[in-house]
Amino acid sequence: MNNVRIGIIGFGAQGSTYAGFISEGKVKNLTIGAICDTDPEKKLICKASYPDIPFYDDYIEMLESGDVDAIVTTVPHLLHTEIGKVALSKNIHTLLEKPADIYASKVREINTIADTKPDVTFAIFFNQRTNPLYQKLKSLIDSGEIGEIRRTNWIITTWWRPQAYYNQSSWRATWTEEAGGVLVNQAPHQIDLLQWICGLPKKVFANIKYGYQRDIAVDDDVTTILDYGNGATGVFITCTHDIIGTDRLEITGDKGKILVEDSKKMTITRLKQSETSINHTMTWAEASEIFKGNGLQDIYDQEVIEFESVWGEQHINVLENFAANIIDGTPLIASGRDGISGVSLVNAIYLSSWLGEEVSLPVDSNLFHKLLQDKMNLEE
Repeated sequence: MNNVRIGIIGFGAQGSTYAGFISEGKVKNLTIGAICDTDPEKKLICKASYPDIPFYDDYIEMLESGDVDAIVTTVPHLLHTEIGKVALSKNIHTLLEKPADIYASKVREINTIADTKPDVTFAIFFNQRTNPLYQKLKSLIDSGEIGEIRRTNWIITTWWRPQAYYNQSSWRATWTEEAGGVLVNQAPHQIDLLQWICGLPKKVFANIKYGYQRDIAVDDDVTTILDYGNGATGVFITCTHDIIGTDRLEITGDKGKILVEDSKKMTITRLKQSETSINHTMTWAEASEIFKGNGLQDIYDQEVIEFESVWGEQHINVLENFAANIIDGTPLIASGRDGISGVSLVNAIYLSSWLGEEVSLPVDSNLFHKLLQDKMNLEE
């Protein structure tokens, strides 16, 4: 196989973007095999823009048509694993948009199916993992550049959305359709990156505001305390009401600190001795000089790296990687199993908020399902 015929399920903003990339020849070894959407208006759009590409309003019919070797899902979160399970059962290579699902238990279920299909590719669309900045950050942490992590702080509030955004469609910002707000819609990439780079916390305690600054039922403001179980802690803050938002990630270790600003600039501060060593050997007189701002150059040095990114490049990278894995076994950027951790963390953050207490990971999946279902039932 030299070219993979992909079926795009869902022709909204993301689906149409991917179709554009592929049809314009920007994605190597990938062609559009078919498009699927339940909206009749989308059918008219596709027939005008892609007259030679088969269109289906039933994804199962598309999967059984012989027109596609693989699929990518760009549909509501609750449908990702539902569609993915059917595709895998029919030996169709599957790429799920983030998040893999709302329920970590369902992500585990689809991975169980994928484990029985070693020749079928199953991946998650974590395009931020291809960002050179975050790849560099992960390599620095993994190599022990700043020593053992002591604290993580990520403020990511660049998701400003006015009320008009939520009023576009009745399904937006609802429990029944999106099953959450900023945590499952805007911030999944950062949640994935945080656990991918720093590891999953053992416990979380969350303060979430629902409909705090917007007329919605779901979360629009989140502050979460992370406990990594070894003394290290963290804070994750996100919201959709800061019109002048902040994107600032700080990771502090025993041997230094890494600061990432606006996902473009990285400042690496390397201690010449570990903080543990300095603590045990520095005299009070030497420390007093440090407090005065003297001798700082003897303690650490700094490196600043600026990164640039091209819009769409990361999505193209994931699509190409997906095709390459199918064709020649190129390692995946994010396998299906990688979808579990981020969803598990989101489940824990919600559950902590609903219970008003600290919770451990992994959470009780039955309790999470019940409490989320209770919220869905209130909307019906």
